[in-house]
Amino acid sequence: MTSVSRQILPTVLPGIMENYGLNSVEAGLITSFQYVGIFFGCIFFGIYSDYSGRGYKRSRPWAYTVILAAIAGVAVAYSKSIFMLKSFLVFLGIGTGGAEPINVAIIGEWWPKEHRGFAVGFHHIGFPIGQFVGPVMIGFVLAVGTWQDAFIFIPLLAIPLVVAQLYFGSKKYQKKMLEWVDNNNLTRPDVDDLGNENLKPSFKQTLSDMVLCLKNKNCLYSITVFFIFLYVEVAIMTFLTLQLTSIGLSLEVAAIISGASGLTGWIGQIFWGIFSDIFGRKLSLFIIGIGTVVAVFGCLYISSESTGWLCLILWGLFRNSPYPVTFAVMLDSLPKGAGSALGIMIGFSWLVSSLCGPINGYIIQNFGFTYHYIFLACLTLFALIFISLIKETVKRRKAN
Repeated sequence: MTSVSRQILPTVLPGIMENYGLNSVEAGLITSFQYVGIFFGCIFFGIYSDYSGRGYKRSRPWAYTVILAAIAGVAVAYSKSIFMLKSFLVFLGIGTGGAEPINVAIIGEWWPKEHRGFAVGFHHIGFPIGQFVGPVMIGFVLAVGTWQDAFIFIPLLAIPLVVAQLYFGSKKYQKKMLEWVDNNNLTRPDVDDLGNENLKPSFKQTLSDMVLCLKNKNCLYSITVFFIFLYVEVAIMTFLTLQLTSIGLSLEVAAIISGASGLTGWIGQIFWGIFSDIFGRKLSLFIIGIGTVVAVFGCLYISSESTGWLCLILWGLFRNSPYPVTFAVMLDSLPKGAGSALGIMIGFSWLVSSLCGPINGYIIQNFGFTYHYIFLACLTLFALIFISLIKETVKRRKAN
């Protein structure tokens, strides 16, 4: 649902531009407010979830983030000015941003290390699915309503998920999971003692875990790699609907095509997660990096509805794939303080990625989409340097 909520703004951006008379640079700046909110949400809720306790105890902080995002989304729809729009986008970002590090930390604490890459990858298929389903849903909403309607109806769909998480993410089900791990002679995830309901780290210990992340080289290299891939993805998605409408497609059709990468994204998520469990995180990230460069250059050739589908489906194989692998590196390297560590990684990456709106908006407005994609391809190649510096956390083994 986090993925679906984040699709709303870039998908309806042309409508907002028309409504308020904005150019590409000004529109890109608006998206930055949501990304700034994501930064604060990742950091605050990442630390808060660590302080609340590990394992099933993270379910409640996660629920808070989703409820906040739903309320903020509705508030965006009723904004009466640009100032109100920007303000509520910050709160929408805080909600969606806070959910992500908690999500990944929960996965790391509910699965054994031997299957962590697969688990994070499988969990993350919600992003590519959301990246396809979201624009399709938004496209249908736009066909019968306005861009404001998308902000009203889409975030509210997350409320049933909150109920499900609080039920299945409980102490009862975590106990069953640990029994399964023990019965299969696997490595137990690092979680709090289920026999002590009130056990949780001190705030000082929580901050200490966060500082430990900043001193860990694998953590710092992973943050850099994550940021570069995220910047490239956000820059493409922010202006993708604009690119598609500029070649003559209607906003409704462009909205649906913009989610095409989600059709294959789930394949990449699962495949590269399993691949990293068997052959290592570094090799997986290297191949994803090269594939991303090819896919980014492919976006240069989007000139019609059919080429749009083709190029974006190719991109889907690599678009979200680096994230579960970098998350796995972080969880392998820092089993304690996972919420804080992931909050730092995701938060700072989104904060710096907020610059892609004005930066790439300027490139597009003055030089066109060709230089926009060349810049992003070169940036992806730069990520390969930091991937080479990551210390491998998986002992290479043969597939069964």
